[in-house]
Amino acid sequence: MPVPLILAVDDDPARLATVERELRTRYEPDYRVSCLRTPAAALAALEQLAADGEDVALVLAADELAGAPGADLLGEVPGLFRHAQRALLVDWASVGVAEAGDAIFEAIAGGRIDHYVVRPAPPPDEQFHQALSTFLLAWAEERRRAPHTIDVVGESWSGRAFELREVLGRCAMPHRFCLAGSDQGRALLGDAPARKLPVLVMPTGDVMEDPSDVEIARSAGTVIEPTGERYDLVIVGCGPAGLSAGVYGASEGLRTVVIDSGSIGGQATSSSSIRNYLGFPRGITGADLARRAYQQAWVFGARFAFMQEVTDLTADGDGVVVRLHTGGVVVAGAVVLATGAAYRRLDVPSLEALHGAGVFYGAAASEAPLVAGREVFIVGGANSAGQAAIHLAGWADRVTLVVRAGSLEAGMSHYLVHQVEETANIEVRTGTEVVDGGGEGWLDHLVLRDRATGAEEKVDAYALFLMIGAQPHTAWLPPDLERDPAGFVVTGTELSEAGVDALGRRPLPLETSIPGVLAAGDVRHGSVKRVASAVGEGGIAIQYVHRLLKV
Repeated sequence: MPVPLILAVDDDPARLATVERELRTRYEPDYRVSCLRTPAAALAALEQLAADGEDVALVLAADELAGAPGADLLGEVPGLFRHAQRALLVDWASVGVAEAGDAIFEAIAGGRIDHYVVRPAPPPDEQFHQALSTFLLAWAEERRRAPHTIDVVGESWSGRAFELREVLGRCAMPHRFCLAGSDQGRALLGDAPARKLPVLVMPTGDVMEDPSDVEIARSAGTVIEPTGERYDLVIVGCGPAGLSAGVYGASEGLRTVVIDSGSIGGQATSSSSIRNYLGFPRGITGADLARRAYQQAWVFGARFAFMQEVTDLTADGDGVVVRLHTGGVVVAGAVVLATGAAYRRLDVPSLEALHGAGVFYGAAASEAPLVAGREVFIVGGANSAGQAAIHLAGWADRVTLVVRAGSLEAGMSHYLVHQVEETANIEVRTGTEVVDGGGEGWLDHLVLRDRATGAEEKVDAYALFLMIGAQPHTAWLPPDLERDPAGFVVTGTELSEAGVDALGRRPLPLETSIPGVLAAGDVRHGSVKRVASAVGEGGIAIQYVHRLLKV
C-alpha cells in the first residue's frame, strides 16, 4: 500500500524548516513528508499526486500565504483529496485574539479548513503532535485504515452485509467492506473452504460467518447477558446521557449495568464532528466521544449488556424489575432511562451524505454564525421551526421556511405565525417539500416540490435545518409511566397530579411517575437536544439515585 503524504506549505523559510523538522522526526517512514513554499507549487503537487493515484493524509498551511489567507489553499484540497485533513498553522500569540478566532471560525464554518494547530515550539512539543495525531486518526478512520479495523466481505452491498455494517457502526467499531468477488475480497477469504457470506474478518485474524448481532458484540468483549442479577443502578440506553450516568454511577461505587438494544453512542455516533462540546476546541467525532466514554465507564467498573432489548419494567417493594427480550430479568435499586430520541429523517440519500456539511437536524442556535449573509432553508411547521427561522433571520441574508401543510397556522402558535410574517427576510413556502439536493463537500442546492402541482424547482442553498420532530424510544414503557403526547417521558415538577399520585410522594428532579425510575437526555420531556445537555443530565441523575437508594 502506498505511503500517504503529509504536506506543509509556508512562505517563511525559517518557519517552514521548523515544521519540516517536526514532521520528519515523528512521522517518517509511516508517512512521506513534503514541504513547499508557495500555494501554486502546493496545488501543482497535489494535482500530480491525484493523477498518480497517491494518497494525502494531511495538509498544513500557514494562516497567510503570499498575502492571501492560507484557508484559500486548503479550500482547494477536497476537490483533489476528499478525505485529506486540513489545518491552519497559527501563532501561539494569536490564540485568544478575537479577530484570529473569528477568521478560524468562519473558515471552518465555510468548509475551507477542518482544524487549526499552533505552530511547533522547540522540541519536544507534545501538544503539536497530539493535535496532528488526532488529525491523522480522523483521516485513517475516513479511509477505513484505523487500527483494529474489521473487514466485512459480502456478496452484495445490500441485505445482511448492509445490516452488519450498521451494527458495527452502532458499536463504533472501525470497519470496511468489499465484495467477495473483488481482488481484496478473494485475498481476505483466502483458500479456505466456501464460507457462508457475509463474513467478518476480525483484527485478530479470526473469521465469523454470517454472525448474529449478539455474536459481534460478544466477540469484541462488550456484552454480558444478565440473568437475575441485582444491581444498584440499571441504565437503559448507551448514548451520551447513559454513558455519563454509567461513568458517574460506577465511579461513585454503585454496581452499575448499562443495557442497550444496539451499542455505544446512540444518535451521537452519526455526527462526523461535534465542535461545540466543552474541552474539544478542534472538535471530536461522535463515535470517538462514545468510545472514550465507554472505556472510561468500563475502567470505573460499569458493565455493559449490548444487543439486549429491555421490554418492560415494574416497581415492587424490593426495587425495579427490568425484563429483557431474551427472557432475562435484572433487579435494580434505581433505573435511569436514557433511550434517547431520533429526529425524523428526510430519507433523501444525497442530503444524508451532507449531514453536518450544510445539512443539520434539530436546533439551530450554535450554527447561526456560519450562515451570515447566506441562503438558508428550514423544513418544519411547528413552533421550533418558527423560532429557528426568526433566530437565523438575524444572521442569514434570507431564510426560507418550507412547510408541507397548506398554512403556518396548521402547526404553529398564532403569535409566532405573526412574528414570522413580520420578519422581512423570512419567506414561507407552504404546501412544499424538499425532495433532493447536493453539493461537493458542502450543501449548495436543494430541489423543492410543490405538493399540489408536482412542479419541481432547483434553488441555491447554503444550509438546511431539518426540524420535523423527533421520535423518542419509549413505546416499550409500561402505561403507568407518564409521557407527553409526543411520547417523551415526563419528570419532576412536570408530572401531572395523576402522575404524582401514582408516585405516592413529591417527585425528585428527573424522576418519573414510577418510583425509582429516572429519565435523562433526549428521551425526557423538555430536555435540550444537545450532547452536552444529555451528558449533564446523566451525571445529575446519579445524585438522585443515591437519594433513592437511601430511602
